[in-house]
Amino acid sequence: MNKKLFTTSLRLSQNMFLRPQFIREQNSSAEAQPTSSCKFETLSVTVPKPFVYHVELNRPEKLNAFNHRMFTELTHCFKALHKDEDCRVVLISAAGRLFTAGLDLSSVASLGQKLAEHEDVARRCKILRELIITYQDGMSAAEKCVKPVISLVHNACIGAGTDLIAAVDIRYCTEDTYFQVKEIELGMAADVGVLQRLPRIIGNASLANELCLTGRKIDAKESMEAGLVSKVFKDKESMMASGLELAESLAQRSPVALQMIKRNILFSRDHGVDAGLQHIADWNQAMLQSEDFMNAAMALATKGPPPSFAKL
Repeated sequence: MNKKLFTTSLRLSQNMFLRPQFIREQNSSAEAQPTSSCKFETLSVTVPKPFVYHVELNRPEKLNAFNHRMFTELTHCFKALHKDEDCRVVLISAAGRLFTAGLDLSSVASLGQKLAEHEDVARRCKILRELIITYQDGMSAAEKCVKPVISLVHNACIGAGTDLIAAVDIRYCTEDTYFQVKEIELGMAADVGVLQRLPRIIGNASLANELCLTGRKIDAKESMEAGLVSKVFKDKESMMASGLELAESLAQRSPVALQMIKRNILFSRDHGVDAGLQHIADWNQAMLQSEDFMNAAMALATKGPPPSFAKL
């Protein structure tokens, strides 16, 4: 097919999508409350660039230690971002001198008091199981959010922090960063995601097992070599600037493409190649009819400016 015929075909295809786009624009007044207006005690949510949301762990006086509220607020926050049409990319970082000191041990003390109220093992088990699942939900929320999530880690990332960053899509850190699977030092097996995700991320079963069984720290250099992070920066300022630049670049891309890529990468991680290929075929039979594909293909074919994409 010559270029002229190709562009004519694309224009005809584009016309099929003009009316639906107009309808969405008419309905924009009925949009849901933006996530940035939600109030959290342990998180700060801002919008530094269009379509880019920044979630910041915000308990610096407690070294951003994870208490019960932080786990539940992470779940609520990322569920809201998942649905928010104004959000296309999420950054997650932390206020203060380090990313997180891990689990807030005061939460362990309050749990002990609650368990002491029951003598029956079945009732104690029910309390513990429900709590574990609540904490798992908080750690998995970033992964379940369909928007790409970028973590920006500085200094210490201990325990629950390592669980959290294992569930994001892209990881940056500073030169002074170290990661630690701390739970072994508490006499327990990590139960909110790192044992399930870390071996898949670094692709080295021996190293993953060593880190989880010993609780030793892994520094920025070794984390980069192992594939845990994709970039290491001299300081937090340069990392934040680069992370924001990446997020802004991604936010200019088609939200249809961004979300479908994340969905299919995660599906293929947990399934075989054949199942992954079938999955993307099932999705793309619809997504390739999107106005985003038509508009982007037209811009490339005609060497025009990059298109602006409707909210999703």
